[in-house]
Amino acid sequence: MAKPAISGATVARPRSRVAAWIEHHGDSLVASLGRMLGKPWGTLLTVGVMAVALALPLGLALVLDNAARLGGNIERAREIALFLKPEIAVERAGTLAQTLRARGDVAEVALRTPDEGLASLRGTGGGTDAYADALAAVGENPLPSVLVLRPRGDERVLAAALAALPEADFVQHDAVWRDRLDRWLGFGERVVWVLAALLGLGALLVVGNTVRLDIQSRREEIAVLQSLGATDGFIRRPFLYLGAGYGLAAGALALGLLTAAEFALRQPLRALADSYGSGFAFAGVEPLHALSVLVVAGALGWLGAGVVTGHFLRQTKV
Repeated sequence: MAKPAISGATVARPRSRVAAWIEHHGDSLVASLGRMLGKPWGTLLTVGVMAVALALPLGLALVLDNAARLGGNIERAREIALFLKPEIAVERAGTLAQTLRARGDVAEVALRTPDEGLASLRGTGGGTDAYADALAAVGENPLPSVLVLRPRGDERVLAAALAALPEADFVQHDAVWRDRLDRWLGFGERVVWVLAALLGLGALLVVGNTVRLDIQSRREEIAVLQSLGATDGFIRRPFLYLGAGYGLAAGALALGLLTAAEFALRQPLRALADSYGSGFAFAGVEPLHALSVLVVAGALGWLGAGVVTGHFLRQTKV
């Protein structure tokens, strides 16, 4: 005869695999943070080396981006100035501007009349009497109408087409300067990618070596876990979180170093720009880029730890 169930008794149910997996992830994360905080000097050294390796290519990329903006925003460097013949009236110049705006290779056309050009000359003359007398001695305004165009495609082709217009007197386009600037910026971008690859590899090796030392100190503990039937994923997981923690901390420190450098350079750079009458301001790291830096740094740490731990586990099975 079956015994009746005891009132209020509960039957322990085994945890599901998903719950156990999530719990082990949490335990691994906490244990990894504890090991990082338990050896602050070693952690600071590892994170510092990784942060410098990450900050160098990031800083160079930031400088190149600001150099591109300082060089006239590059788009203004592509502007083409079409000087019309002196006998071309302003009304005809306006009609020609409308015609050029309809071209597919022209993004924008601005008309500068002779009166506007003369007013600009007077404004840049410094207000001296000699300059004013020289302008007054000219008599009738000798300046032509000027069309300033911003190309949408290849500016060389557009400049050649403008030079062939019957109204054209002279086409000003510094294509050589822009080609050289583009080549320098392109070279700088390639240098950034090469440095990022080399220093990223260095950061990965730093994390890998740090995790390797941690694995060696826990060799007996890992051997016990393997004898109890623990899987490679179970053993590897705490070290992966340890590497990711190093990477995230290094990424945050690298961003902090860049921010400090930005604050140190902002004031003298602004004073230099003001001396040239420019409103240029140094642009720092955008929030989206900062988030991507943290993600990449964490991934590097995770990858370095994974490679070293996987190599160790393969050796123990031989």
